[in-house]
Amino acid sequence: MCYDIKASLEAQLKRAQRDGDENAIDEIMERLVPLTDLPLFHASGFSHPELLIYTDDSPSFPAVATWGLVPQWVEDNAQQKKIWNNTLNARGETIFSKPSFEASARNHRCIIYVDGFYEHHHFNNKTYPFLIERKDGEPIAFAGLYSDYRNEAGGIMKTFTIVTTTGNALLAKIHNNPKLAGPRMPLILDLEDEELWLQKIDHDRVKDAISQLINEFPAEKLKAHTVGRLRGKEYLGNVEQISEEVVYPELEFN
Repeated sequence: MCYDIKASLEAQLKRAQRDGDENAIDEIMERLVPLTDLPLFHASGFSHPELLIYTDDSPSFPAVATWGLVPQWVEDNAQQKKIWNNTLNARGETIFSKPSFEASARNHRCIIYVDGFYEHHHFNNKTYPFLIERKDGEPIAFAGLYSDYRNEAGGIMKTFTIVTTTGNALLAKIHNNPKLAGPRMPLILDLEDEELWLQKIDHDRVKDAISQLINEFPAEKLKAHTVGRLRGKEYLGNVEQISEEVVYPELEFN
């Protein structure tokens, strides 16, 4: 699962900056960034924030998209609002069989760059939030799917979901929700797999090619620390200090 993220402008621009195209960066800053909700020191997917995504149709220049995939077959805004809380994540194991995701898995894949993601640990009937980041300080590249939904007003709404996979050893310690069959984590792509995720693949080969990329990210490349509450009256909101470490003495992790 991945319902809470941290995403700075710097992380979101990482891919565009690789090409060194200053004109493109200026255009993104001027035309796209004002349409996003960046920076997101903490954002819940259930608030459906606007972020930058890099698509298979435009690998170097991002688009603004809303978190919560709305399939093209959705008929009206009422159905859209009903479905998109259920499409924040897409289980990697079933993206080619679920009606909400199958078309996007074949033809509309994307990458979302973030600084880190938050997961909750359950202990003694309480939950404790952790921030997970890369040890090398690089942005995390999430594998995603996207869809262009035409709303009732005739406008095109670009939406996305984050693909998930089984949790690695680190997430097995943190993501221990008793209501779930096992730990989950977002599908994180290494640099070489980013290009494979975004490549155009023939219909007959796409399922096998993409399924090979759906793996746990190595635990040794990630780090985690506890942070303040992300829910309830103690929640500070989308402020910089929300991702700072908060020690809970009762936890074994500390």
